[in-house]
Amino acid sequence: MINHFFNKTLFILLINFGLCTFLVPVSARLQRLHHQINNNGSLSFLVIGDWGRRGWYNQSQVAVQMGIIADKLDIDFVVSTGDNFYDDGLTGVDDPAFDESFKYVYGAPSLQKQWYTVLGNHDYRGDVEAQLAPKLRKRDSRWRCLRSFIVHTDIAELFFVDTTPFVNIYFDDPKDHKYDWRGILPRDVYVTNLLKDLRSALSESRAKWKIVVGHHGIRTTGHHCDTPELVTHLLPLLEEYEVDFYLNGHDHCLEHVSCQDSKIRFLTSGSGSKAWLESNKPHDICGVKFFHHGQGFMSMKLTKNTARFAFYDVFGKALHRWKTSLKKLHTSI
Repeated sequence: MINHFFNKTLFILLINFGLCTFLVPVSARLQRLHHQINNNGSLSFLVIGDWGRRGWYNQSQVAVQMGIIADKLDIDFVVSTGDNFYDDGLTGVDDPAFDESFKYVYGAPSLQKQWYTVLGNHDYRGDVEAQLAPKLRKRDSRWRCLRSFIVHTDIAELFFVDTTPFVNIYFDDPKDHKYDWRGILPRDVYVTNLLKDLRSALSESRAKWKIVVGHHGIRTTGHHCDTPELVTHLLPLLEEYEVDFYLNGHDHCLEHVSCQDSKIRFLTSGSGSKAWLESNKPHDICGVKFFHHGQGFMSMKLTKNTARFAFYDVFGKALHRWKTSLKKLHTSI
């Protein structure tokens, strides 16, 4: 990759007190959004991926259960791991799919919180700039989609990473698909800068919990298996700066993976609508704590010292729960 980096300073661009979100100054290129958490000293959110199908493939049923769990947990926000609109993203800022796949589907009062969203490979098949456009936030103020950015809270920092440009096959063998690479080319410069910006942000972070969110899996036994480009370029950064969790979609399943050589927990939540009814695949160095090939979503609750997450199916049943302490996780290897 080209060793090229633009060091910029971003200034306050947005204030949105209704959703407790505002931009604060940050060096480098990653925008930092500060989210004020609940007064009880904990942070709770849901994670959903690969969902936008106008309510079909049980998307609406999953949304109903998300509303119920969100109410019980009194969530702070929702994380989307990408592939927000199928099959080929949005056609523009006025595309009715935005309302039909997002606004109307996730209408529960408990889901009227900020949605922090990354792009997936299917989103890149449409008008990417539309998903990033401020006009969508005027249509629904919950929507917050950027290529890569940081959500800062008093307990944790979430680093959202645009993973699609890392993956060679979309450039080398796109088949019949057309991708919107505006803002990405030249690709090597874009990826190099992104990695440098992420390194800078991770090195400066003093958060109790560090969570990285991307669309593509790093370690997974699902349909797509590991993403080699992320194993090569992204995983070393996560290891070096002691990231606690990596959250992704792409594989249409729910999964909890831990590896012999890593403290990171790899969590897949990519079954917000259409799921693939197939068994998971063996992995050479990682173990599967949980795998579900049906529709569902995930919740996470953090305090200063503990982390809990759970996976739920389309009926709202908790299929897998896991808890750890900050000290235990950091001394697990």
